[in-house]
Amino acid sequence: MTSISNGGSGDGNSAGFADLGIDSRIVATLTALGYEEPTPIQRQTIPVLLRGRDLIGQAATGTGKTAAFAIPLLQRIDLTPGKRPNTQALVLVPTRELAMQVAQAVHRYGKEMGVSVLPIYGGQSIEQQLRVLRRGVDVVIATPGRALDHIKRRTLSLAQVKVVVLDEADEMLDMGFAEDLEAILDSTPSERQTALFSATIPARIAAIAQKYLTNPVRIAVESERMVEGTAPRVRQTAYIVARSHKLAALGRVLDMEAPTAALVFCRTRTEVDQLTESLNGRGYRAEALHGGMSQEQRDRVMRRFRDNAAELLIATDVAARGLDIEHLSHVVNYDVPSAADAYVHRIGRTGRAGREGVAITLAEPREHRLLRNIERLTKQRIEVSTVPTAADLRARRLELTQATLRETLLAGGLDNFRVAVKALSSEFDIMDIAAAAIKLVHGASSAEADHADIPSVSAPRERSERTGTERKPRDGGRGPKSETHSKRPRRKTEWSVARLYVGAGRKAGVRPADLVGAITNEVGVDSWAIGSIEIADRFSVVEVPEEIVDDIIEVLRSTTIKGKRVLVRRDREA
Repeated sequence: MTSISNGGSGDGNSAGFADLGIDSRIVATLTALGYEEPTPIQRQTIPVLLRGRDLIGQAATGTGKTAAFAIPLLQRIDLTPGKRPNTQALVLVPTRELAMQVAQAVHRYGKEMGVSVLPIYGGQSIEQQLRVLRRGVDVVIATPGRALDHIKRRTLSLAQVKVVVLDEADEMLDMGFAEDLEAILDSTPSERQTALFSATIPARIAAIAQKYLTNPVRIAVESERMVEGTAPRVRQTAYIVARSHKLAALGRVLDMEAPTAALVFCRTRTEVDQLTESLNGRGYRAEALHGGMSQEQRDRVMRRFRDNAAELLIATDVAARGLDIEHLSHVVNYDVPSAADAYVHRIGRTGRAGREGVAITLAEPREHRLLRNIERLTKQRIEVSTVPTAADLRARRLELTQATLRETLLAGGLDNFRVAVKALSSEFDIMDIAAAAIKLVHGASSAEADHADIPSVSAPRERSERTGTERKPRDGGRGPKSETHSKRPRRKTEWSVARLYVGAGRKAGVRPADLVGAITNEVGVDSWAIGSIEIADRFSVVEVPEEIVDDIIEVLRSTTIKGKRVLVRRDREA
């Protein structure tokens, strides 16, 4: 295995895309899209992949990995009229959000070449996917579960695939897709080119690489090194709040912080749209940014945000990759990122150029352990605070009113208003007149809806996993063949747990990884939040957090497990 490694600042070579051997049509497209020069991962990866070599790429989020594999992939596509093979490239990604984002990128880069691209993921109409697959498509971007589903249905043939890319491989393995990945790779030609990208290369990733990659070149691009004295200064605070009160808590925190420009991260595009609508309804100037938007829409949103026509940008991780916003004062995590590097990448967007930045995280009680994990890995303290009270908000608003009045006084130009003050001064004390004016200004900017306090929530107490109680599986009178799968450590929690009944079991080939993958991929739940899994012959029972069980049921009912729609409901004997 050949290894190449360098820091995030590159190797000093300022060569453009045209110097990397890229097709002139793609170079023209990249220029039109505003790409000026390759990132370090692109500069090192593209020539290797263009030579047809297998590759292991290790790079942090936001380094330009998508273009690094998409550009060489497009050049491998055979566009010969009448002899065009079907499905020549397959890209596997962990989530539907990333599938949409990668598909959009590949489509943009290959538009001038006429390359067809199809994203395949759960929660999307399978009939629509079938229609496109029957017509024929050059590049398929898929989540492992849905790709394997189509392979078993014989609606996706990989017999002519030339290139396979595993993007975010470590995340796919964390979500339980290891067996699915191997089954998919076994369905592709042995002479294919394979590229694997991962933020980390643990032993299980290395094992897959050894089995399925041929003499790969390994490229590792480190995170950008900070110049001494320029490291971002970020004040980090987390608020523990119940999910039902998160929107109110976000509004309260935003009012207290009064950011000049804030980037609010959500897990899914649906959450982005809902939160943007809710915040605009509460009087904020918010814009949405996610993978389901066209490039024209994205550009319009970014122009509004950079021109201060919007104060809040609500975005997913995937959509926000590569954004560089100079005047960003706050970063808000509407949910705790499941990976510490994602958290670091998010908060690093503020506190630039010596300015102090602010990172706010809204954590549900069940996410408290994620905060502790982030602290351990980053060696930085995250202050856990209670959500500001209505009294705190009133005091803060009065401070802002006072600051506004001070700016007005310093600006001058008050002569036209002295007449009114003089007329009132013969009847009222001058202090009372000033107080009445402040009351008028203050009242106009205060919202009555925010006068209610938000219930405080305590974080779950840390417990030793060894002493946490385990709940033994019960067969519920359904027979002795029910078994419990719980490879993750069991621990007693301080929040409610619901039991989910899934109408498919051992005879349908259901494995714990299928259930974990379906819930984490389709709903966006962290895998550690899933409790014990009981798999019987004809059904399965999964423990999930009570507060999101209805959301899980709704999503799983609209998708497939092992290629079939199954009954999903609360376990009636729980």
